[in-house]
Amino acid sequence: MTIGQVAELWRFPVKSLGGEQVEHAEISPRGVLGDRLWAVHDLERGVTASARQLPVLLTAKARYLGPVPPDAGPGNVPEVEITFPDGATLSSSDGGINAKLSELAGRAVELTALPPIEDTSLHRLNREQRADAMSPASLRAAFGVPDREKLPDVSMVRVSDLVTLARYSTPPGMFVDLAPVHVMTKNSLATIGAEVGSDMDVRRFRPNVLLALDDSEEDLPESRWTGAHLAVGEVVLDVTMPTIRCVVPSRAQPGFEVNRQVTRAVATRAERCLGVYCWVESGGRVRVGDRVDVQPVTAPRRLLADAARRAKRFTFGLATGAGDRLSR
Repeated sequence: MTIGQVAELWRFPVKSLGGEQVEHAEISPRGVLGDRLWAVHDLERGVTASARQLPVLLTAKARYLGPVPPDAGPGNVPEVEITFPDGATLSSSDGGINAKLSELAGRAVELTALPPIEDTSLHRLNREQRADAMSPASLRAAFGVPDREKLPDVSMVRVSDLVTLARYSTPPGMFVDLAPVHVMTKNSLATIGAEVGSDMDVRRFRPNVLLALDDSEEDLPESRWTGAHLAVGEVVLDVTMPTIRCVVPSRAQPGFEVNRQVTRAVATRAERCLGVYCWVESGGRVRVGDRVDVQPVTAPRRLLADAARRAKRFTFGLATGAGDRLSR
């Protein structure tokens, strides 16, 4: 069933920095070609930096100096150029790039290329880092959840991905937080904009693919797609879970200021989820204007998924509830 077309395509050469809008993209099981092949490494904490902890990273933006070669990926990363808030532009090959990034971040950091897939040193968390990342206090800070409110429901996350998140800052071989491809609709942007009382810039939510649907009256259409398949151009995507939102959409970027109402609007209007995370069933090329088809999830598959979520929700609720009490 055709539901609309591709309105925008985005790739983010450096994790947590502003990205670049493109007219076409190659998508493979690793995601959009060229997406997050670089990251900023926090030397003090020994982890990959995120805009959740260092929101100032969002005020810089990155682009590739030329076409991204088709074999770009782990261990084979093309040169990137970063534009800083003061207008300075430096290449990844410039000897002063790390000093400039550290000046921006207010701490010692370095620009790091995605290593070969067998090298997990930039992804692996030590015991202390794992405990901190999964603590209720850290989760509340990341999601912008006050003490009096419940943490987001993570029962939609696959068990294998929960295990990965407990061991690594990002999945080995990737600098994405979790999924290879992030999809949103203009409908959802408009819904949150109406809740906040102003237009929403798509850059706040950092999707790879923004869709314009034929039915513009639906409020949050992608919230019904979990378990379905999206045919986007030549690509088939497996819609695995809603995108649980942290505080990043509320952060400032060039052209707009901090707006904490965004986090609250997503929480109250969309249960803290906006957009969907997708894994790639078959890759290919996608262009702006390509049509989008959806194959709905079957009833038996939905029942199995609902049962699994209930079991995970119960188990995770027990664990986080105990941790929340102990951390106060």
